[in-house]
Amino acid sequence: MIPKVILGQGSTRGLVRYLFGKGQANEHVDPHLVGSWNDFAPDPGRSPHRDPKDVEKQLAAQLDQPVRMLGDRAPETTFWHCPVRAAPEDPILTDAQWADIARRVVAAAGIAPDGDEEACRWVAVRHADDHIHIAATLVRQDGRRPQRNHDKRAVQKEARQIEADYELRRLKAGDGTAAKRPTSKEHFKAKRLGQDSTAREVLRTRVRRAVAAADSEAEFFVLLEATGVTVRLKLAPSGDALGCNFALPGNVNENGEPVWSAGSTLAPDLSLPEIRERLTTTNPGPPAARPGNPWHQATAATERIPRHLTAPDDHAAQGHLVVLGETLDLLPLTAPHAARADLQEATSAFERATRSRITADLDSTRVLRRSVQAILRDRPQDKDGAGFAMLLDAALTAVAFAAHWHRTRRHAQQEAAAQQALLHLHAAYGQIAEPVLAGLARRAPAQQTQNRLAHHLRQAAPEYAERILNDPAWDALATVLAEAETAGHNAATVLDQVMGQRTLDDAHNPARALTWRIRRLSQRHTPSPRAEAAKARSTAQRPAPLTHRAAAAPPLPRPRRSR
Repeated sequence: MIPKVILGQGSTRGLVRYLFGKGQANEHVDPHLVGSWNDFAPDPGRSPHRDPKDVEKQLAAQLDQPVRMLGDRAPETTFWHCPVRAAPEDPILTDAQWADIARRVVAAAGIAPDGDEEACRWVAVRHADDHIHIAATLVRQDGRRPQRNHDKRAVQKEARQIEADYELRRLKAGDGTAAKRPTSKEHFKAKRLGQDSTAREVLRTRVRRAVAAADSEAEFFVLLEATGVTVRLKLAPSGDALGCNFALPGNVNENGEPVWSAGSTLAPDLSLPEIRERLTTTNPGPPAARPGNPWHQATAATERIPRHLTAPDDHAAQGHLVVLGETLDLLPLTAPHAARADLQEATSAFERATRSRITADLDSTRVLRRSVQAILRDRPQDKDGAGFAMLLDAALTAVAFAAHWHRTRRHAQQEAAAQQALLHLHAAYGQIAEPVLAGLARRAPAQQTQNRLAHHLRQAAPEYAERILNDPAWDALATVLAEAETAGHNAATVLDQVMGQRTLDDAHNPARALTWRIRRLSQRHTPSPRAEAAKARSTAQRPAPLTHRAAAAPPLPRPRRSR
Protein backbone atom coordinates (compact mmCIF):
# COMPACT_ATOMS: atom_id res chain seq x y z
CA MET A 1 0.00 0.00 0.00
CA ILE A 2 1.52 3.27 -1.13
CA PRO A 3 0.52 6.62 0.43
CA LYS A 4 1.92 9.83 -0.99
CA VAL A 5 1.64 13.14 0.86
CA ILE A 6 1.16 16.27 -1.26
CA LEU A 7 0.80 19.80 0.15
CA GLY A 8 -1.18 22.62 -1.46
CA GLN A 9 -2.08 26.27 -1.14
CA GLY A 10 -5.36 28.16 -1.40
CA SER A 11 -8.85 26.69 -1.47
CA THR A 12 -9.63 22.99 -1.79
CA ARG A 13 -12.17 23.82 -4.52
CA GLY A 14 -9.88 22.74 -7.38
CA LEU A 15 -8.87 19.53 -5.62
CA VAL A 16 -12.49 18.61 -4.91
CA ARG A 17 -13.40 19.33 -8.52
CA TYR A 18 -10.64 16.99 -9.71
CA LEU A 19 -11.51 14.18 -7.28
CA PHE A 20 -15.15 14.13 -8.36
CA GLY A 21 -14.44 14.79 -12.04
CA LYS A 22 -13.87 12.29 -14.85
CA GLY A 23 -10.07 12.45 -14.67
CA GLN A 24 -7.60 13.24 -17.42
CA ALA A 25 -8.36 10.00 -19.28
CA ASN A 26 -11.88 9.30 -17.99
CA GLU A 27 -10.27 7.01 -15.41
CA HIS A 28 -12.46 8.15 -12.49
CA VAL A 29 -15.36 5.72 -12.01
CA ASP A 30 -18.21 6.36 -9.56
CA PRO A 31 -16.43 8.97 -7.40
CA HIS A 32 -17.93 9.16 -3.90
CA LEU A 33 -17.02 9.72 -0.26
CA VAL A 34 -16.08 6.74 1.88
CA GLY A 35 -15.27 8.75 5.00
CA SER A 36 -15.10 12.26 6.43
CA TRP A 37 -14.31 14.16 9.62
CA ASN A 38 -17.92 14.03 10.82
CA ASP A 39 -19.30 11.10 8.78
CA PHE A 40 -21.99 13.26 7.15
CA ALA A 41 -20.11 15.67 4.89
CA PRO A 42 -21.91 16.51 1.63
CA ASP A 43 -21.14 13.90 -1.04
CA PRO A 44 -21.22 15.11 -4.68
CA GLY A 45 -21.23 11.48 -5.81
CA ARG A 46 -24.26 10.46 -3.75
CA SER A 47 -26.61 13.45 -4.08
CA PRO A 48 -28.89 12.48 -7.00
CA HIS A 49 -31.40 15.30 -6.43
CA ARG A 50 -28.83 18.11 -6.45
CA ASP A 51 -26.47 19.55 -9.00
CA PRO A 52 -23.09 17.84 -8.31
CA LYS A 53 -21.29 21.16 -8.90
CA ASP A 54 -23.26 22.78 -6.11
CA VAL A 55 -22.44 19.92 -3.76
CA GLU A 56 -18.75 20.14 -4.69
CA LYS A 57 -18.80 23.84 -3.85
CA GLN A 58 -20.53 23.16 -0.52
CA LEU A 59 -18.04 20.43 0.40
CA ALA A 60 -15.04 22.64 -0.42
CA ALA A 61 -16.54 25.49 1.62
CA GLN A 62 -16.95 23.25 4.67
CA LEU A 63 -13.41 21.95 4.34
CA ASP A 64 -12.00 25.47 3.97
CA GLN A 65 -14.04 27.05 6.80
CA PRO A 66 -11.38 26.73 9.58
CA VAL A 67 -8.76 28.23 7.25
CA ARG A 68 -10.98 31.16 6.24
CA MET A 69 -11.75 31.93 9.88
CA LEU A 70 -8.08 32.79 10.48
CA GLY A 71 -8.07 35.38 7.70
CA ASP A 72 -4.60 36.92 7.36
CA ARG A 73 -3.26 34.56 10.03
CA ALA A 74 -3.95 31.50 7.87
CA PRO A 75 -0.87 29.36 7.02
CA GLU A 76 0.68 29.56 3.57
CA THR A 77 0.20 25.81 3.10
CA THR A 78 -3.52 25.26 3.53
CA PHE A 79 -4.39 21.70 2.50
CA TRP A 80 -3.00 18.17 2.69
CA HIS A 81 -3.64 15.63 -0.05
CA CYS A 82 -2.73 11.95 0.25
CA PRO A 83 -3.55 9.34 -2.40
CA VAL A 84 -3.41 5.82 -0.93
CA ARG A 85 -3.03 3.01 -3.45
CA ALA A 86 -3.25 -0.78 -3.05
CA ALA A 87 -1.00 -3.14 -5.00
CA PRO A 88 -2.41 -4.67 -8.24
CA GLU A 89 -2.49 -8.14 -6.69
CA ASP A 90 -4.34 -7.01 -3.54
CA PRO A 91 -8.02 -7.90 -3.12
CA ILE A 92 -10.60 -5.19 -3.85
CA LEU A 93 -11.41 -3.50 -0.54
CA THR A 94 -14.88 -2.38 0.48
CA ASP A 95 -15.86 1.24 1.14
CA ALA A 96 -15.95 0.49 4.87
CA GLN A 97 -12.41 -0.91 4.75
CA TRP A 98 -11.14 2.11 2.85
CA ALA A 99 -12.87 4.38 5.39
CA ASP A 100 -11.01 2.62 8.22
CA ILE A 101 -7.74 2.96 6.33
CA ALA A 102 -8.36 6.68 5.78
CA ARG A 103 -9.02 7.25 9.51
CA ARG A 104 -5.83 5.42 10.42
CA VAL A 105 -3.79 7.46 7.92
CA VAL A 106 -5.05 10.88 9.08
CA ALA A 107 -4.54 9.83 12.70
CA ALA A 108 -0.97 8.69 12.04
CA ALA A 109 -0.23 11.96 10.21
CA GLY A 110 -1.49 14.10 13.08
CA ILE A 111 -4.28 15.50 10.90
CA ALA A 112 -7.08 13.96 12.95
CA PRO A 113 -5.92 11.98 16.00
CA ASP A 114 -8.40 9.42 17.32
CA GLY A 115 -11.00 10.97 19.62
CA ASP A 116 -9.98 14.57 18.84
CA GLU A 117 -13.26 16.36 18.01
CA GLU A 118 -11.45 19.64 17.23
CA ALA A 119 -9.09 18.06 14.69
CA CYS A 120 -8.69 19.10 11.06
CA ARG A 121 -11.50 18.49 8.59
CA TRP A 122 -10.87 15.76 6.05
CA VAL A 123 -12.62 13.60 3.47
CA ALA A 124 -11.70 10.35 1.71
CA VAL A 125 -12.83 10.01 -1.92
CA ARG A 126 -12.91 6.77 -3.87
CA HIS A 127 -13.11 6.85 -7.64
CA ALA A 128 -11.40 3.53 -8.50
CA ASP A 129 -11.20 0.03 -7.06
CA ASP A 130 -7.58 0.24 -6.01
CA HIS A 131 -7.14 3.62 -4.31
CA ILE A 132 -8.60 6.54 -2.41
CA HIS A 133 -7.66 10.21 -2.07
CA ILE A 134 -7.63 11.88 1.35
CA ALA A 135 -8.04 15.67 1.35
CA ALA A 136 -7.70 17.71 4.55
CA THR A 137 -7.24 21.35 5.50
CA LEU A 138 -4.32 22.28 7.73
CA VAL A 139 -6.10 24.33 10.35
CA ARG A 140 -7.87 22.56 13.19
CA GLN A 141 -11.45 23.44 14.01
CA ASP A 142 -10.23 25.20 17.16
CA GLY A 143 -7.98 27.43 15.02
CA ARG A 144 -4.68 25.77 15.94
CA ARG A 145 -2.23 24.07 13.60
CA PRO A 146 -2.06 20.27 13.54
CA GLN A 147 0.99 18.55 15.01
CA ARG A 148 2.15 16.65 11.95
CA ASN A 149 5.89 16.41 12.51
CA HIS A 150 7.41 13.80 10.18
CA ASP A 151 3.95 13.01 8.79
CA LYS A 152 5.32 11.38 5.63
CA ARG A 153 7.38 8.93 7.66
CA ALA A 154 4.49 8.28 10.05
CA VAL A 155 2.08 7.60 7.19
CA GLN A 156 4.47 5.12 5.60
CA LYS A 157 4.90 3.32 8.92
CA GLU A 158 1.12 3.08 9.36
CA ALA A 159 0.79 1.77 5.79
CA ARG A 160 3.12 -1.12 6.64
CA GLN A 161 0.87 -1.98 9.61
CA ILE A 162 -2.28 -1.70 7.46
CA GLU A 163 -0.73 -4.16 5.00
CA ALA A 164 -0.23 -6.65 7.80
CA ASP A 165 -3.69 -6.15 9.29
CA TYR A 166 -5.52 -6.51 5.97
CA GLU A 167 -3.17 -9.21 4.60
CA LEU A 168 -2.13 -7.05 1.66
CA ARG A 169 1.13 -7.13 -0.22
CA ARG A 170 3.91 -6.21 2.22
CA LEU A 171 6.13 -3.46 0.84
CA LYS A 172 9.69 -2.97 1.99
CA ALA A 173 10.62 -0.05 4.19
CA GLY A 174 12.43 2.66 2.24
CA ASP A 175 15.19 5.15 3.02
CA GLY A 176 14.06 8.05 0.86
CA THR A 177 16.37 7.27 -2.07
CA ALA A 178 13.86 5.54 -4.35
CA ALA A 179 12.91 7.00 -7.72
CA LYS A 180 9.51 8.63 -8.00
CA ARG A 181 6.83 6.22 -9.18
CA PRO A 182 4.65 7.06 -12.19
CA THR A 183 1.31 8.55 -11.22
CA SER A 184 -2.09 7.10 -12.10
CA LYS A 185 -2.46 9.84 -14.67
CA GLU A 186 0.81 8.81 -16.33
CA HIS A 187 -0.19 5.14 -16.35
CA PHE A 188 -3.58 5.89 -17.91
CA LYS A 189 -1.97 8.12 -20.53
CA ALA A 190 0.50 5.38 -21.51
CA LYS A 191 -2.32 2.84 -21.70
CA ARG A 192 -4.44 5.16 -23.83
CA LEU A 193 -1.52 5.66 -26.24
CA GLY A 194 -0.81 1.93 -26.42
CA GLN A 195 2.59 2.25 -24.73
CA ASP A 196 4.08 -0.36 -22.40
CA SER A 197 5.92 2.18 -20.24
CA THR A 198 5.11 5.67 -19.01
CA ALA A 199 7.00 8.67 -20.33
CA ARG A 200 8.68 9.03 -16.92
CA GLU A 201 10.05 5.47 -17.09
CA VAL A 202 11.28 5.90 -20.67
CA LEU A 203 13.01 9.16 -19.77
CA ARG A 204 14.66 7.61 -16.71
CA THR A 205 16.04 4.75 -18.80
CA ARG A 206 17.38 7.03 -21.54
CA VAL A 207 18.95 9.51 -19.13
CA ARG A 208 20.61 6.71 -17.12
CA ARG A 209 22.02 5.18 -20.30
CA ALA A 210 23.36 8.54 -21.45
CA VAL A 211 25.10 9.03 -18.09
CA ALA A 212 26.59 5.53 -18.27
CA ALA A 213 27.85 5.98 -21.84
CA ALA A 214 29.13 9.57 -21.63
CA ASP A 215 32.74 10.64 -21.04
CA SER A 216 31.80 14.26 -20.40
CA GLU A 217 28.88 16.57 -19.77
CA ALA A 218 28.93 17.70 -23.39
CA GLU A 219 28.77 14.12 -24.64
CA PHE A 220 25.94 13.42 -22.18
CA PHE A 221 23.77 16.04 -23.88
CA VAL A 222 24.77 14.81 -27.35
CA LEU A 223 23.73 11.27 -26.45
CA LEU A 224 20.39 12.48 -25.10
CA GLU A 225 19.69 14.32 -28.35
CA ALA A 226 20.62 11.19 -30.32
CA THR A 227 18.02 9.16 -28.37
CA GLY A 228 15.27 11.69 -28.96
CA VAL A 229 15.29 13.39 -25.54
CA THR A 230 14.74 17.14 -25.51
CA VAL A 231 16.71 19.06 -22.86
CA ARG A 232 15.86 22.42 -21.30
CA LEU A 233 18.61 23.92 -19.16
CA LYS A 234 18.09 26.09 -16.12
CA LEU A 235 20.72 28.82 -16.38
CA ALA A 236 22.26 31.08 -13.77
CA PRO A 237 22.75 34.80 -14.55
CA SER A 238 26.35 33.91 -15.44
CA GLY A 239 25.09 31.51 -18.09
CA ASP A 240 26.19 28.39 -16.21
CA ALA A 241 23.76 25.48 -16.21
CA LEU A 242 22.26 24.87 -12.76
CA GLY A 243 19.80 22.13 -13.67
CA CYS A 244 17.98 20.55 -16.55
CA ASN A 245 14.55 19.23 -17.51
CA PHE A 246 13.87 16.45 -19.97
CA ALA A 247 10.98 15.73 -22.34
CA LEU A 248 10.05 13.17 -24.98
CA PRO A 249 8.85 14.20 -28.44
CA GLY A 250 5.08 13.87 -28.68
CA ASN A 251 4.55 13.73 -24.92
CA VAL A 252 2.47 16.89 -24.48
CA ASN A 253 -0.12 18.19 -22.04
CA GLU A 254 -3.68 19.29 -22.78
CA ASN A 255 -2.33 22.61 -24.15
CA GLY A 256 -0.01 20.87 -26.59
CA GLU A 257 3.09 21.83 -24.58
CA PRO A 258 5.93 19.38 -23.81
CA VAL A 259 5.68 17.59 -20.46
CA TRP A 260 8.97 18.39 -18.75
CA SER A 261 10.53 16.29 -15.99
CA ALA A 262 13.36 17.53 -13.84
CA GLY A 263 16.21 15.06 -13.51
CA SER A 264 15.77 14.92 -9.73
CA THR A 265 12.13 13.84 -10.21
CA LEU A 266 13.23 10.95 -12.43
CA ALA A 267 15.62 9.69 -9.73
CA PRO A 268 17.58 11.32 -6.89
CA ASP A 269 20.89 10.71 -8.70
CA LEU A 270 19.78 12.20 -12.03
CA SER A 271 19.88 15.88 -11.11
CA LEU A 272 22.44 17.83 -13.12
CA PRO A 273 24.77 18.40 -10.12
CA GLU A 274 24.74 14.64 -9.34
CA ILE A 275 25.36 13.73 -13.00
CA ARG A 276 28.12 16.31 -13.29
CA GLU A 277 29.88 15.00 -10.18
CA ARG A 278 29.71 11.41 -11.42
CA LEU A 279 31.10 12.28 -14.85
CA THR A 280 33.89 14.37 -13.33
CA THR A 281 34.90 11.68 -10.82
CA THR A 282 34.87 8.71 -13.18
CA ASN A 283 36.30 10.55 -16.20
CA PRO A 284 38.94 12.95 -14.84
CA GLY A 285 40.69 13.25 -18.20
CA PRO A 286 41.29 11.57 -21.56
CA PRO A 287 41.92 7.87 -20.87
CA ALA A 288 45.27 6.52 -21.90
CA ALA A 289 45.20 3.83 -24.55
CA ARG A 290 44.95 0.45 -22.88
CA PRO A 291 45.61 -2.56 -25.07
CA GLY A 292 43.48 -5.58 -24.49
CA ASN A 293 40.04 -6.97 -25.02
CA PRO A 294 37.32 -4.73 -23.47
CA TRP A 295 35.16 -7.81 -22.80
CA HIS A 296 37.99 -9.31 -20.74
CA GLN A 297 38.74 -6.04 -18.96
CA ALA A 298 35.09 -5.46 -18.07
CA THR A 299 34.74 -9.03 -16.84
CA ALA A 300 37.86 -8.80 -14.68
CA ALA A 301 36.66 -5.51 -13.16
CA THR A 302 33.21 -6.96 -12.49
CA GLU A 303 34.78 -10.00 -10.82
CA ARG A 304 36.47 -7.64 -8.35
CA ILE A 305 33.18 -6.12 -7.17
CA PRO A 306 32.43 -8.88 -4.58
CA ARG A 307 35.80 -8.14 -2.97
CA HIS A 308 34.80 -4.49 -2.54
CA LEU A 309 31.39 -5.50 -1.20
CA THR A 310 33.01 -7.61 1.52
CA ALA A 311 35.59 -4.98 2.49
CA PRO A 312 35.01 -2.50 5.35
CA ASP A 313 34.84 0.60 3.10
CA ASP A 314 31.09 1.11 2.57
CA HIS A 315 31.61 4.24 0.46
CA ALA A 316 33.76 2.39 -2.06
CA ALA A 317 31.27 -0.49 -2.06
CA GLN A 318 28.42 1.92 -2.82
CA GLY A 319 30.48 3.36 -5.67
CA HIS A 320 30.89 -0.07 -7.21
CA LEU A 321 27.14 -0.64 -6.99
CA VAL A 322 26.62 2.59 -8.94
CA VAL A 323 28.95 1.46 -11.74
CA LEU A 324 27.52 -2.08 -11.68
CA GLY A 325 24.15 -0.44 -12.32
CA GLU A 326 25.66 1.53 -15.21
CA THR A 327 27.04 -1.69 -16.66
CA LEU A 328 23.60 -3.30 -16.56
CA ASP A 329 22.12 -0.14 -18.09
CA LEU A 330 24.27 -0.58 -21.20
CA LEU A 331 24.21 -4.37 -21.60
CA PRO A 332 20.78 -4.50 -23.34
CA LEU A 333 22.17 -2.27 -26.11
CA THR A 334 24.77 -4.88 -27.12
CA ALA A 335 22.91 -8.08 -26.16
CA PRO A 336 21.52 -10.72 -28.52
CA HIS A 337 17.90 -9.98 -29.32
CA ALA A 338 16.55 -13.00 -27.42
CA ALA A 339 18.01 -11.79 -24.11
CA ARG A 340 17.22 -8.07 -24.34
CA ALA A 341 13.83 -8.17 -22.64
CA ASP A 342 15.14 -10.00 -19.56
CA LEU A 343 18.23 -7.79 -19.41
CA GLN A 344 16.06 -4.67 -19.54
CA GLU A 345 13.89 -6.03 -16.73
CA ALA A 346 17.03 -6.75 -14.72
CA THR A 347 18.29 -3.22 -15.37
CA SER A 348 15.01 -1.64 -14.30
CA ALA A 349 14.94 -3.71 -11.12
CA PHE A 350 18.57 -3.14 -10.13
CA GLU A 351 18.23 0.63 -10.56
CA ARG A 352 16.76 0.75 -7.04
CA ALA A 353 19.77 -1.16 -5.66
CA THR A 354 22.26 1.47 -6.87
CA ARG A 355 21.28 4.10 -4.27
CA SER A 356 21.28 4.25 -0.49
CA ARG A 357 22.03 6.83 2.18
CA ILE A 358 25.70 5.84 1.94
CA THR A 359 27.68 8.29 -0.21
CA ALA A 360 29.32 6.64 -3.20
CA ASP A 361 33.11 6.82 -3.66
CA LEU A 362 33.69 6.34 -7.39
CA ASP A 363 37.47 6.68 -7.47
CA SER A 364 38.16 2.97 -8.00
CA THR A 365 35.43 2.35 -10.58
CA ARG A 366 37.01 3.81 -13.73
CA VAL A 367 38.23 0.55 -15.27
CA LEU A 368 34.80 -1.06 -15.41
CA ARG A 369 33.11 2.11 -16.61
CA ARG A 370 35.60 2.70 -19.42
CA SER A 371 35.66 -0.95 -20.48
CA VAL A 372 31.89 -1.11 -20.85
CA GLN A 373 31.92 2.20 -22.70
CA ALA A 374 34.51 0.73 -25.09
CA ILE A 375 32.27 -2.29 -25.69
CA LEU A 376 29.36 0.00 -26.55
CA ARG A 377 31.46 2.37 -28.67
CA ASP A 378 33.82 0.00 -30.51
CA ARG A 379 31.72 -3.21 -30.60
CA PRO A 380 34.81 -5.46 -30.22
CA GLN A 381 34.75 -8.88 -31.82
CA ASP A 382 32.72 -11.48 -29.92
CA LYS A 383 32.06 -14.14 -32.55
CA ASP A 384 30.56 -16.89 -30.45
CA GLY A 385 29.11 -14.68 -27.70
CA ALA A 386 31.61 -15.89 -25.09
CA GLY A 387 32.63 -12.32 -24.21
CA PHE A 388 29.08 -11.36 -23.34
CA ALA A 389 28.50 -14.65 -21.49
CA MET A 390 31.58 -14.29 -19.30
CA LEU A 391 30.71 -10.68 -18.43
CA LEU A 392 27.15 -11.67 -17.55
CA ASP A 393 28.44 -14.57 -15.44
CA ALA A 394 30.55 -12.13 -13.41
CA ALA A 395 27.61 -9.72 -13.15
CA LEU A 396 25.42 -12.48 -11.70
CA THR A 397 27.86 -13.02 -8.86
CA ALA A 398 28.24 -9.28 -8.28
CA VAL A 399 24.46 -8.76 -8.09
CA ALA A 400 24.14 -11.65 -5.62
CA PHE A 401 26.77 -9.98 -3.44
CA ALA A 402 24.91 -6.68 -3.82
CA ALA A 403 21.77 -8.29 -2.39
CA HIS A 404 23.80 -9.65 0.53
CA TRP A 405 25.49 -6.27 1.10
CA HIS A 406 22.15 -4.47 1.26
CA ARG A 407 20.65 -7.16 3.50
CA THR A 408 23.41 -6.81 6.08
CA ARG A 409 22.78 -3.05 6.16
CA ARG A 410 19.00 -3.41 6.42
CA HIS A 411 18.35 -1.81 3.02
CA ALA A 412 15.13 -3.75 2.47
CA GLN A 413 14.04 -2.17 -0.81
CA GLN A 414 17.50 -2.39 -2.33
CA GLU A 415 17.89 -6.03 -1.33
CA ALA A 416 14.54 -6.91 -2.88
CA ALA A 417 15.51 -5.03 -6.05
CA ALA A 418 18.78 -6.95 -6.37
CA GLN A 419 17.00 -10.27 -5.83
CA GLN A 420 14.48 -9.37 -8.52
CA ALA A 421 17.29 -8.41 -10.87
CA LEU A 422 18.91 -11.80 -10.25
CA LEU A 423 15.83 -13.61 -11.55
CA HIS A 424 15.96 -11.78 -14.86
CA LEU A 425 19.75 -12.04 -15.13
CA HIS A 426 19.58 -15.81 -14.71
CA ALA A 427 17.02 -16.01 -17.50
CA ALA A 428 19.16 -13.83 -19.79
CA TYR A 429 22.32 -15.74 -18.89
CA GLY A 430 20.72 -19.02 -19.86
CA GLN A 431 19.76 -17.65 -23.27
CA ILE A 432 23.26 -16.30 -23.90
CA ALA A 433 25.56 -18.84 -22.23
CA GLU A 434 23.86 -22.12 -23.20
CA PRO A 435 24.54 -21.78 -26.96
CA VAL A 436 28.16 -20.79 -26.27
CA LEU A 437 28.74 -23.70 -23.90
CA ALA A 438 27.02 -26.11 -26.29
CA GLY A 439 29.28 -24.94 -29.12
CA LEU A 440 32.37 -25.47 -26.96
CA ALA A 441 31.14 -28.89 -25.82
CA ARG A 442 30.77 -30.02 -29.44
CA ARG A 443 34.53 -29.48 -29.81
CA ALA A 444 35.40 -31.43 -26.66
CA PRO A 445 38.75 -33.27 -26.88
CA ALA A 446 39.15 -37.03 -26.88
CA GLN A 447 38.52 -38.93 -23.68
CA GLN A 448 42.20 -39.57 -23.11
CA THR A 449 42.87 -35.82 -23.23
CA GLN A 450 39.93 -35.17 -20.93
CA ASN A 451 41.31 -37.66 -18.41
CA ARG A 452 44.67 -35.87 -18.42
CA LEU A 453 42.99 -32.46 -18.01
CA ALA A 454 40.84 -33.86 -15.18
CA HIS A 455 44.04 -34.90 -13.41
CA HIS A 456 45.37 -31.32 -13.67
CA LEU A 457 42.05 -30.02 -12.36
CA ARG A 458 42.14 -32.30 -9.31
CA GLN A 459 45.61 -31.03 -8.48
CA ALA A 460 44.78 -27.33 -8.96
CA ALA A 461 41.32 -27.32 -7.35
CA PRO A 462 40.84 -30.48 -5.28
CA GLU A 463 37.90 -29.06 -3.31
CA TYR A 464 35.92 -28.29 -6.49
CA ALA A 465 37.14 -31.00 -8.84
CA GLU A 466 34.42 -33.62 -8.46
CA ARG A 467 31.65 -31.02 -8.61
CA ILE A 468 33.14 -29.55 -11.80
CA LEU A 469 33.74 -32.94 -13.43
CA ASN A 470 30.11 -33.89 -12.85
CA ASP A 471 28.81 -30.57 -14.16
CA PRO A 472 27.35 -30.48 -17.72
CA ALA A 473 29.77 -27.62 -18.43
CA TRP A 474 32.82 -29.89 -18.00
CA ASP A 475 32.97 -30.65 -21.73
CA ALA A 476 33.13 -26.93 -22.48
CA LEU A 477 35.82 -26.43 -19.83
CA ALA A 478 37.85 -29.32 -21.30
CA THR A 479 37.60 -27.67 -24.71
CA VAL A 480 38.96 -24.30 -23.54
CA LEU A 481 41.78 -26.07 -21.68
CA ALA A 482 42.67 -28.07 -24.81
CA GLU A 483 42.52 -24.93 -26.95
CA ALA A 484 44.77 -23.15 -24.46
CA GLU A 485 47.32 -25.92 -24.93
CA THR A 486 47.02 -25.62 -28.71
CA ALA A 487 47.76 -21.90 -28.37
CA GLY A 488 50.98 -22.72 -26.52
CA HIS A 489 49.87 -22.54 -22.88
CA ASN A 490 50.43 -25.22 -20.29
CA ALA A 491 47.06 -26.49 -18.99
CA ALA A 492 48.34 -27.15 -15.46
CA THR A 493 49.93 -23.70 -15.29
CA VAL A 494 46.75 -22.02 -16.58
CA LEU A 495 44.66 -23.80 -13.95
CA ASP A 496 47.08 -22.79 -11.20
CA GLN A 497 46.98 -19.18 -12.42
CA VAL A 498 43.21 -18.83 -12.49
CA MET A 499 42.85 -20.52 -9.10
CA GLY A 500 45.55 -18.30 -7.63
CA GLN A 501 43.99 -15.13 -8.99
CA ARG A 502 40.60 -15.65 -7.38
CA THR A 503 38.82 -18.33 -5.38
CA LEU A 504 35.72 -20.04 -6.77
CA ASP A 505 33.89 -19.71 -3.45
CA ASP A 506 31.71 -16.88 -4.71
CA ALA A 507 31.01 -18.31 -8.19
CA HIS A 508 27.38 -19.32 -8.74
CA ASN A 509 28.65 -22.16 -10.99
CA PRO A 510 32.36 -23.08 -10.57
CA ALA A 511 32.55 -25.05 -13.85
CA ARG A 512 31.22 -22.18 -15.92
CA ALA A 513 33.21 -19.55 -14.04
CA LEU A 514 36.41 -21.53 -14.62
CA THR A 515 35.52 -21.91 -18.30
CA TRP A 516 35.22 -18.15 -18.79
CA ARG A 517 38.35 -17.38 -16.78
CA ILE A 518 40.51 -19.86 -18.70
CA ARG A 519 39.05 -18.67 -22.00
CA ARG A 520 40.01 -15.13 -21.07
CA LEU A 521 43.49 -16.03 -19.86
CA SER A 522 44.30 -18.32 -22.78
CA GLN A 523 43.50 -15.62 -25.33
CA ARG A 524 46.35 -13.47 -24.05
CA HIS A 525 49.80 -13.70 -25.62
CA THR A 526 51.51 -16.99 -24.98
CA PRO A 527 54.47 -16.44 -22.62
CA SER A 528 57.93 -17.02 -24.10
CA PRO A 529 60.16 -19.83 -22.72
CA ARG A 530 62.41 -17.18 -21.13
CA ALA A 531 59.42 -15.57 -19.39
CA GLU A 532 58.21 -18.98 -18.18
CA ALA A 533 61.67 -19.76 -16.77
CA ALA A 534 61.88 -16.39 -15.01
CA LYS A 535 58.43 -16.88 -13.53
CA ALA A 536 59.38 -20.37 -12.33
CA ARG A 537 62.52 -19.02 -10.60
CA SER A 538 60.50 -16.20 -8.98
CA THR A 539 57.88 -18.62 -7.75
CA ALA A 540 60.48 -20.95 -6.30
CA GLN A 541 62.09 -18.10 -4.35
CA ARG A 542 58.94 -16.93 -2.53
CA PRO A 543 56.38 -18.76 -0.42
CA ALA A 544 53.14 -19.68 -2.10
CA PRO A 545 50.36 -17.13 -1.43
CA LEU A 546 47.59 -18.18 0.85
CA THR A 547 44.18 -18.47 -0.76
CA HIS A 548 41.58 -16.95 1.49
CA ARG A 549 37.84 -16.84 1.25
CA ALA A 550 35.92 -13.62 0.80
CA ALA A 551 34.48 -12.55 4.14
CA ALA A 552 30.80 -13.09 4.71
CA ALA A 553 30.25 -14.51 1.24
CA PRO A 554 26.52 -14.97 0.69
CA PRO A 555 24.91 -18.14 -0.53
CA LEU A 556 24.23 -18.03 -4.26
CA PRO A 557 20.90 -19.77 -4.94
CA ARG A 558 19.87 -20.52 -8.49
CA PRO A 559 16.41 -18.89 -8.49
CA ARG A 560 13.77 -20.30 -10.75
CA ARG A 561 10.80 -18.56 -12.22
CA SER A 562 7.94 -19.66 -14.35
CA ARG A 563 8.31 -18.68 -17.98
